[in-house]
Amino acid sequence: MKIAAVGKALPPHYYDQETLLAALRERWADRYYNLDRLERLHKNVLVGGRHLALPMEEYANLTTWGKANDAWIRVAQEVGGAAVLDALGRAGLSPADVDALIFVTVTGVATPSIDARLMNRLGLPPRVKRMPIFGLGCVAGAAGIARAADYVRGYPDQVAVLLSVELCSLTLQPEDLSIPNLIASGLFGDGAAAVVVVGDQRGNERPADGPQIVATRSVFYPDSERVMGWDISETGFKIVLSGDVPVVAREKLRPDVDAFLANQGLTRADITSWVCHPGGPKVLEAMQESLELPEGALDVTWRSLREVGNLSSTSVLLVLEETLEHHRPPPGSWGMLLAMGPGFCSELVLLRW
Repeated sequence: MKIAAVGKALPPHYYDQETLLAALRERWADRYYNLDRLERLHKNVLVGGRHLALPMEEYANLTTWGKANDAWIRVAQEVGGAAVLDALGRAGLSPADVDALIFVTVTGVATPSIDARLMNRLGLPPRVKRMPIFGLGCVAGAAGIARAADYVRGYPDQVAVLLSVELCSLTLQPEDLSIPNLIASGLFGDGAAAVVVVGDQRGNERPADGPQIVATRSVFYPDSERVMGWDISETGFKIVLSGDVPVVAREKLRPDVDAFLANQGLTRADITSWVCHPGGPKVLEAMQESLELPEGALDVTWRSLREVGNLSSTSVLLVLEETLEHHRPPPGSWGMLLAMGPGFCSELVLLRW
């Protein structure tokens, strides 16, 4: 099982953090007495700018959850379709080669789901097995790769595509002045990414260019449902974001990763590259501390956070794409792809470059 390619598509509406902060200050000026705190929270997440699903001036028109979700359905098809075509093109494949399409998101809902709406849009063959997955949040990029690997393990002559679309800006709650929502307003961005995974017996014109997926592991942490997620109400998705996220990362990741690697006859010292989800500065610091990572091990992840923010499930795939294209580890070296998300849980993927 190998990753043949990773593609991406980001909305064209990009704004630096100062511009976004100014717009939020203006929107909340008559309701939030401590605008300096808003600025501090935005600066603390270390995000320099983000892509938005819509031009900034159009967000004032999203007066209901229905309007926001309609925008999500429209833009999700646009960026999702572009990401799939980008990934297939890099892999030397076409839509006709796709056998399974896994779609992950946590920022909008649709029936038929986005993967179904892409069937005609992209000319995907009617035989495609569609697997829409909602609710895994930030962990879904890593979990989706693992589920794609499960699929091609059972069908080694086939091609599975994972598509992640997250349009976090369309979930913003303008009436919610809680600290978690203020943090989210400065941390999360929008975009899509797709990963092509090919089975061992798949013959195509171009050899798979990415790493082998050697093993995967899911870890669920009991009684942790309120660490991260949504409270869903008439106004849409209200964020649940506990200060315990970095605590869980600091306490749980090392024993989980060590046990996973030990089953493969490896240790953390054997891992050359770390492809990690950029959850936020405190989470990344906790990861570095827990896993005792060498200086620079998470440079690509930190850069992704600064340049586009946290894109939930899409982010770890953007880090994988950047690693694959510009920071490729030596052939034969070991890599670890990991993310954490609602549940609370983690997903670990062992790679061989």
